[in-house]
Amino acid sequence: QVQLVESGGGLVQAGGSLTLSCAASGFVFSIYGMGWFRQAPGKEREFVSGIGWMSSDISYDVSVKGRFTISRDNTNNTVYLRMNNLKPEDTAVYYCAADLWGSGSKGPPAEYEYWGQGTQVTVSS
Repeated sequence: QVQLVESGGGLVQAGGSLTLSCAASGFVFSIYGMGWFRQAPGKEREFVSGIGWMSSDISYDVSVKGRFTISRDNTNNTVYLRMNNLKPEDTAVYYCAADLWGSGSKGPPAEYEYWGQGTQVTVSS
């Protein structure tokens, strides 16, 4: 049974930091590119960051570049998103997703086969 379980969301003040984790199980994690997406109320789900299955390819949306860092641990089947200098506009539900042989490059949600249930991130001003 495939599972992606996000954790680490919460309420934080602007300028603060959070680290999201996504624990994967039920598939061969090491051959999947992993992505983080977010969806704010009334908006479409959007790409935040991705890391390729080989870990050497990493991409960020321009809105988070320099503030967010994605990483993965293939030993523990987990992908992380470190978020620094958070802004109110970062408020959204954050989802992790898996893409077989994915490069982690910016792409639409349809490219990803598996999804987590999401974790809420709220940034107060």
